[in-house]
Amino acid sequence: MADSKREIERKYEATPETRLPDLTRVAGVSAVVHRGLTELDAVYHDTEDLRLAAGSVTLRRRTGGADAGWHLKLPVSAGVRDEIQAPLADTLPPDLAGLLRSRVRGRPVVPVVRILSARDVHHLLDADGALLAEVSIDEVLAERLSGKGHGTTSAWTEMEVELADDGDPALLDAVERRLRKAGVRPSGSASKLARALAETAPKGGARKPGRERSEKAPRTAGDHVLAYVRRQVTALVELDPAVRRDDPDGVHKMRVATRRLRSALKTYRKVLDPAVTRPVRAELKWLAGELGAERDREVLDARLRARTAAVPGTLLLGPVKARHQLSSAARRAASRQRVTAALDGERYLALLDTLDALLADPPLLPRAGRAPENVLTRAVLKEHRRLETRIEHALEQPPGEGRDVAMHEARKAAKRARYAAEAARPALGKPARRFAKRTKAVQKVLGHHQDGVVARDALRTLAVQAHGAGESAFTWGLLYGREEAAAAERERELPGVWARARGPELRAALKG
Repeated sequence: MADSKREIERKYEATPETRLPDLTRVAGVSAVVHRGLTELDAVYHDTEDLRLAAGSVTLRRRTGGADAGWHLKLPVSAGVRDEIQAPLADTLPPDLAGLLRSRVRGRPVVPVVRILSARDVHHLLDADGALLAEVSIDEVLAERLSGKGHGTTSAWTEMEVELADDGDPALLDAVERRLRKAGVRPSGSASKLARALAETAPKGGARKPGRERSEKAPRTAGDHVLAYVRRQVTALVELDPAVRRDDPDGVHKMRVATRRLRSALKTYRKVLDPAVTRPVRAELKWLAGELGAERDREVLDARLRARTAAVPGTLLLGPVKARHQLSSAARRAASRQRVTAALDGERYLALLDTLDALLADPPLLPRAGRAPENVLTRAVLKEHRRLETRIEHALEQPPGEGRDVAMHEARKAAKRARYAAEAARPALGKPARRFAKRTKAVQKVLGHHQDGVVARDALRTLAVQAHGAGESAFTWGLLYGREEAAAAERERELPGVWARARGPELRAALKG
């Protein structure tokens, strides 16, 4: 079974003569303890075309040291990575293979670089002897094992400062200031693998993995739409491991990326040929649906927990919390199984390949070559008019199921209008930002309303189950009534929020 930890570290250039300055002069560091020399032998794996390195992902099998085994490192932000560890084995553990699936797409991972490190380790301790950070000076020898540059070697010395678990990142800033005063400078490479691949590549050969050809600044409408689409596709791929690991908010973020992508392909169908993108939108709708069951469960459970917690104990009649937990566990098992099955299926991989192909050879229409101001503005305003029609229709409906359905349709239109403005923001600037912000406020009201509709349906089911088991259904009825009152409040709130979002000055600014 794989273990995971958050790795926060910084790398610095060094030489064999580099010595640590006195780090006890760093605030909070009471002692620097030498832990001796460790020999590490790591073989890094990747696809032949270095897909993992291109995404700043590293996969290695390492022996030596206290954490021998397979290590997969996924980027989080600059200097921060999630490291997933699995026991030492001859072949890649299935748990780690699954986390690579969105990137490798069935291609085999093979040894690409071997890195031998002689690591001289020091621990920074506080006054109580607790570990604050680990500082190491590594003598490194790297050898290319496959592809162009096979057999080429490179050697260097570097320093690493890694924060202890749950440590304060401010410590790294303080340590760095001390190192800089001693003449130690940050490394130009984010990882040993990146440096090894760069230094063992043939001269004049392929560009460094992870450094894609610099994109020209978007100029045309097509440039801007494709840039937005590319960001969402990248998000899908990068969020896949978070969903598989059941990270907080992972499903939500991946579902949002899927919806943004689908929305952009539909909104900007005057830019990208709908005859080509229509089947892609259908597949994105399928993926959003598979993710939706788990996300809807998360939202519902959080809402019911909050509602139940607000009920006075004297009104909690029967095993209310226990019944909710039992129901939640059953829904969770089903929804997680559905998500995992979708991500493990061939249909999902085919969708990712299709999206890559679309970006590699985009089906641009003549309007894609025009200036973005006119093309993108027209698309955003068209989505705004669509939203206006749906909201007016919803507000005309009498309270009841018909209004609930109409408000849900308005919510979907609000999301599309907001995503349209987000995609146009780099080209249209502040007007698009204000448009997106105000539309998000409308979406939020409509979203709370729809969450209440879903909650009422779930509460009725729980009440029926409780009654059938001989339990009191009083509390479930009480919660149902509170959800009805909250929905009525959202309906009263909507006209005011919508009035601010449909202001003529905003549309005039967009029209420019």
